[in-house]
Amino acid sequence: MDQRVERIYKAADHIKALISGKTPLAGIVLGSGLGKLADRIEDPVTIPYSDIPGFPVSTAIGHKGNFIFGKLGGKEVIAMQGRFHYYEGYPMELVTIGVRVMKCLGARYLFVSNAAGACNPEYKVGDLIIIRDHINMMPNPLVGPNMDEFGPRFPDMTCAYDIKLQALAESLCPECGIPVKKGVYFGSTGPTYETPAEIRFYHAVGADLVGMSTVPEVIVARHCGMKVFGMSVVTNLANFLNVEKNLNDGDDVVKQADLASEKMTELMSRMIATLD
Repeated sequence: MDQRVERIYKAADHIKALISGKTPLAGIVLGSGLGKLADRIEDPVTIPYSDIPGFPVSTAIGHKGNFIFGKLGGKEVIAMQGRFHYYEGYPMELVTIGVRVMKCLGARYLFVSNAAGACNPEYKVGDLIIIRDHINMMPNPLVGPNMDEFGPRFPDMTCAYDIKLQALAESLCPECGIPVKKGVYFGSTGPTYETPAEIRFYHAVGADLVGMSTVPEVIVARHCGMKVFGMSVVTNLANFLNVEKNLNDGDDVVKQADLASEKMTELMSRMIATLD
């Protein structure tokens, strides 16, 4: 067996034993400062990444490093309280391992969240943006021998972010006090924040948001046949000019995300409650 697939199956089997073989309907990936959603999960079973055979450990600011299984919106879910990033030095195989493990556990939906910078000058710090599409400038996680056990060699990405889930979110946003905004997420490797010239370039080619995560996970989820919903919290504003303002700071990103996390948690909880 492919060693990559074997690693995934071993991790999934370890988790499955700890959750008594239960099947989550949805997987959730919580980004920087957004781990509070995990506090809303009822009857939680917490599984540290460090306890899972062959599993990496998150080193990013604001990422606790746990799987949490339980109920959200009355449905069984499994959440990653902290993700892995390419900039941490992990190969894409490990950056995305959590998504494939959740698929092995039976999850049919993937909800991804992140803290993002704004390329769109109309966005404000604290805005919650539904991701409608992305632009990938990271190494593609499907490069290399295809894992046929999970999906096809050439998966379609036409609707990477599920249209029906976007519409569901739009219908529920007013109940959660969230103005409806949708945007395109630009995924770059990091770990440096962007120069003003890069921000202008990203916006010119169609990006509204920029970040260092999410895209690899979404690609792998679509390869696995999972339906995806994504949301960004705007944590820092676009600096289109070379002036000394809104300097980026990792700790402040986590703080801003934390302030917006309650509304995002409410929205995702309501969305998951409606899923079959």
